[in-house]
Amino acid sequence: MGLIPVRDTDVATVVTTLEMTQRPPLRPIPAAPLRLVQWHQPDANKYRALFRRVGAPWLWFSRLVIDDAALLRIIHDPAIGVFAAVDSNGIEVGLVELDFRTSGACEISYFALIPELAGRELGRWMMAEALARGWAKGIKRVWLHTCSLDHPSALAFYRKQGFVAVRRTVETFADPRLTGHLPPDAAPHVPLLSRR
Repeated sequence: MGLIPVRDTDVATVVTTLEMTQRPPLRPIPAAPLRLVQWHQPDANKYRALFRRVGAPWLWFSRLVIDDAALLRIIHDPAIGVFAAVDSNGIEVGLVELDFRTSGACEISYFALIPELAGRELGRWMMAEALARGWAKGIKRVWLHTCSLDHPSALAFYRKQGFVAVRRTVETFADPRLTGHLPPDAAPHVPLLSRR
């Protein structure tokens, strides 16, 4: 047992993979003042804007560092479903992305609401909506991952929804606040060790 050093310009996180291998029992979808709207072939800039809004507090960066062509290949793939949670004013306040590219499986690639909506039970509504879409015909596994940079309640939330933890890994990456992909004040709970 020992500590593994991480460069000051990098961030390290523990990633937990969780899965469901049986469709959960049917239950009513909780009421919510939001709608989940599918974005068919979304514009790269519009997608990234929502990705930043929901993901910057947790240092989401993966879709910010690839070029438009690579991003559009993913989010325009017919086996990818991109959904926005939209409020009564038509403002996008959440993101769900479902990946059906592996036969028999659905990965919930991205799942988040803007931080201002935390603690209002809207995550339960959005997960019920995501699972209703994820458990499509022929799906035998729905899975996702969360990490120690996510909301402190994320892991417990996923487990409460019926997911079971099956794997743990460590990921290190260049701090996106230092690379310019996120502002320096993003994710203040994660210390910024170097300012280059």
